[in-house]
Amino acid sequence: MHVVVNAAMSADGKLASRRREQLAISGREDFDRVDQLRADSDAVMVGVGTVLADDPSLTVKDADRHSARLDRREPKNPARVVADSRIRTPPDATVLDDDAETYLLTSEAAPTDFIEQMEEAGAYVLAAGEDRVDLTTALAKLEGEGIERLMVEGGGELIFSLFEAGLVDELRVYIGAKVLGGRDAPTLADGDGFVESFPELALESVEQVDDGVLLTWTVEESDS
Repeated sequence: MHVVVNAAMSADGKLASRRREQLAISGREDFDRVDQLRADSDAVMVGVGTVLADDPSLTVKDADRHSARLDRREPKNPARVVADSRIRTPPDATVLDDDAETYLLTSEAAPTDFIEQMEEAGAYVLAAGEDRVDLTTALAKLEGEGIERLMVEGGGELIFSLFEAGLVDELRVYIGAKVLGGRDAPTLADGDGFVESFPELALESVEQVDDGVLLTWTVEESDS
């Protein structure tokens, strides 16, 4: 599986304000780029925190891209994946509508009634890990479902966990012309943070987009 992390952040490295409110960091050109990236993916993944904060649809917006996917004998929209170790996904979340298939990743400790509720809401529940989602096992299960190219849109906790597990192949970051500040504002990779064995990135391209810049890195394999 090829895992692409895509994010937009402010010039000072924040994904959102300290209130964790959704902000328009990028503009029309970058929105279109993200839509194409979704259209080129088999699935789009977020953590449950993103679902709770933004209630995203994670679907392709452009009708021509829908047609192109259908011409390739693919569903109109890529599948959606939600990582939810703490069983917080609401049954009325937009990601559970009929616009695309949705996989809910949870742990083996998830209560039966929660699993049944999510399945009734339309999700395919995949359990991996005893007390929290084991991302290595979960992504292997997704690959078994035919997902070969996975786009990850956040948030910072999920992105850090994917880097920690060595599962990221590519990182694309749009840096917008805003300064948000805030010691408690979410960053690209939250979680515990690295103190050694830092992920190594190789810069592939730099491109001006809207009034900001798009950086693309590949993740180098660790020697450890």
